[in-house]
Amino acid sequence: MAANSVILRRMTWIIPALLLWTATSLRAQEPPKEAGPFLKPDLVELVKLDPTIKLDIRYATSNNFLGRPVYKEARAFLQRPAAQALVRVNKSLRERGYGLIIHDGYRPWSVTKIFWDATPPDKKQFVADPSQGSRHNRGCAVDLSLYDMKTGKEVVMPSEYDEMTERSHIDYKGGSDSSRQLRDLLRAAMEAEGFAVYEPEWWHYDYKDWQKYHIGNVRFEDIGSTRTSLPRKMRMAGHLMESAQEEGPLFVSFRGQLARRPEWT
Repeated sequence: MAANSVILRRMTWIIPALLLWTATSLRAQEPPKEAGPFLKPDLVELVKLDPTIKLDIRYATSNNFLGRPVYKEARAFLQRPAAQALVRVNKSLRERGYGLIIHDGYRPWSVTKIFWDATPPDKKQFVADPSQGSRHNRGCAVDLSLYDMKTGKEVVMPSEYDEMTERSHIDYKGGSDSSRQLRDLLRAAMEAEGFAVYEPEWWHYDYKDWQKYHIGNVRFEDIGSTRTSLPRKMRMAGHLMESAQEEGPLFVSFRGQLARRPEWT
């Protein structure tokens, strides 16, 4: 009886402590609170609007700075106005013999947090702070390049995608004449439809109305699903359980030299 009494007394503080820890953990896995008003999210899958747009979603592969996939599906989404503008860009470029190839679009906030948690302190300047989020999280940023319609192959630009060097700057004067011309062709076509380049990276473009959308955290597989109608904390608890069962801890080790740019904008 005495032993049972001790156990019961311990449980009276262990259970509240566990509940507090769970609530704190859930809050830590949620996007920052923002003051609205915001437009209702309307994420659209790009290839469903225009099947001639090609995909090379690096974060669905191990070909990225983490060395492992962080997306379960190789898909690309943008908010509808941005997606429709991108379709117009693709149409205009196809008249010149080129098409768009997408490397990343809407990015769930949880992926931004994985990047942050996986990065050592001396490399934090190369990833977006999850307490602020990024324009990718809002569904209004896209990483992209061109492919040649004759060969179907991605063109050569002055730098590789996600390369963190001076060669990635939109005004870099080096490289071949043809690579700079193609970079400038992409820029002109994007700016004509309301996109602005992030100058340190020729491949990163933000849509003009990004401020109108809140930071998103829905997974690709849940976009358009009835699951997104569940309360946020219920969804997050399910996601955490799935991660633990399928992938282990959300924290991943940093591998090699980080080659991502800041995403504060």
